[in-house]
Amino acid sequence: MSATETSAGPEIPSAPLLPILYEAHVRAALLEDLGRAGDLTSDAVLPPGLPAEALVVARRAGRIAGLEVGLSAFRLLDPAIEIEILGGGVWDGRDAAAGETLAIVRGSGRTVLAAERTLLNYLGHLSGIATVTRDVVALAAPYGARVACTRKTTPGLRALEKFAVRMGGGSNHRFGLDDAILIKDNHRALAGGVRPAVERARRAIGHLVKIEVEVETLDQLDEALDARVEAVLLDNMPLALLREAVQRAKGRAITEASGGITPDTAADVAATGVDLLSIGWITHSAPNLDVALDVRM
Repeated sequence: MSATETSAGPEIPSAPLLPILYEAHVRAALLEDLGRAGDLTSDAVLPPGLPAEALVVARRAGRIAGLEVGLSAFRLLDPAIEIEILGGGVWDGRDAAAGETLAIVRGSGRTVLAAERTLLNYLGHLSGIATVTRDVVALAAPYGARVACTRKTTPGLRALEKFAVRMGGGSNHRFGLDDAILIKDNHRALAGGVRPAVERARRAIGHLVKIEVEVETLDQLDEALDARVEAVLLDNMPLALLREAVQRAKGRAITEASGGITPDTAADVAATGVDLLSIGWITHSAPNLDVALDVRM
């Protein structure tokens, strides 16, 4: 399956983001677009108070994420604007058909056009992430593997992009450096190896914090398993080596494969029996879903 194809899959019950988590970001996006003088074109062409009605449309089929985030741009510009969300009032985590209307916006024509690009930027980007995540999840599911995102996110957009991953049926890895221990190659090098790094980490953390170690060889894996870590990140391993590593770690630690995994390789990686596929591609390279705001005359 290509990255731009869509497929039917289980829809995710939407757990909406609290507005406090995105309104400041949307406000900044509006300020970036409106600059110091506002929307020169709309203000010059459209009379004040001219009413408008516009449809938010998915031009291509895909998994929707970020509709409420994008629509908040209209409310920030004009609290009196009317927004009707179709499809039962909830779209995040659901699949839309090509040409399907997601919402109707009614209000001042100037407001509608001033917020248009901000809406589409959020909705297209986050729905693109949700769509490719959904498709990769479907590739991994027959093997019992889950798909997780990484910290390879757009600066400032991590909470939103990880929300989109959840709406696609994926799992979130760390949100930041402060919510788990992940000992990577540079940590190992500076600490003098796997065991001293793990021992120092265990002395420093609380009882609720888990330890994961990134390994590239079977010797490093054995050292991590002997240190009783909770998870191992099997990094850039060829499939045969990855399969052997999974067998060695079975029942001793959660196994997570990482390193250049794409929709083209996800099924083969999942077939090794690994528990998780850690994929940066779904956030840093997902194509936008084609969405539009069409004024209805």
